[in-house]
Amino acid sequence: MPANVTMTVGEDNVITVKGPKGELKQQINSNMKVEADNGVLTIERPNDEKENRALHGLYRSLLNNMVIGVSEGFRKELELVGVGYRVSNNGQVLELSLGYTHTIFLELPPEIKVETKMERNKNPLIILESFDKQLLGQVCAKIRSFRKPEPYKGKGIKFVGEQIRRKSGKTAGK
Repeated sequence: MPANVTMTVGEDNVITVKGPKGELKQQINSNMKVEADNGVLTIERPNDEKENRALHGLYRSLLNNMVIGVSEGFRKELELVGVGYRVSNNGQVLELSLGYTHTIFLELPPEIKVETKMERNKNPLIILESFDKQLLGQVCAKIRSFRKPEPYKGKGIKFVGEQIRRKSGKTAGK
């Protein structure tokens, strides 16, 4: 664990991780034992049953994401591909114009920092940053659900660097 991150195990196996970016809590199954000594976080399972092995890996990954989140944070970039697609933000309210008859307003949680970029001859960008990876992914999925990338023209909201599988259209009849 980084030096600026502290972890405490509370009652009912609730683990709290505090760092410079924020504080996260996660409840862990009562079978798992979590210990922190000398900056090393260890999770022990009671036996090698299938369910305990699965939970062991899950909680190790969740706690790792919590530690990385409160120390460094996470960042996702979404790109709007399509003619006339626009985005702007006013504080924590995201305003999306995606070719529908109305604009979409989405209020973001206070844990997420949002930034939008609209440059000439480039696709608009939405940049989201947070210390909570799970919440960040959920918000990105919600934004993406307004216009998923379609396979024929590639229009929609996609992650930067994501490859969209393209399909060829109809072929000429005769």
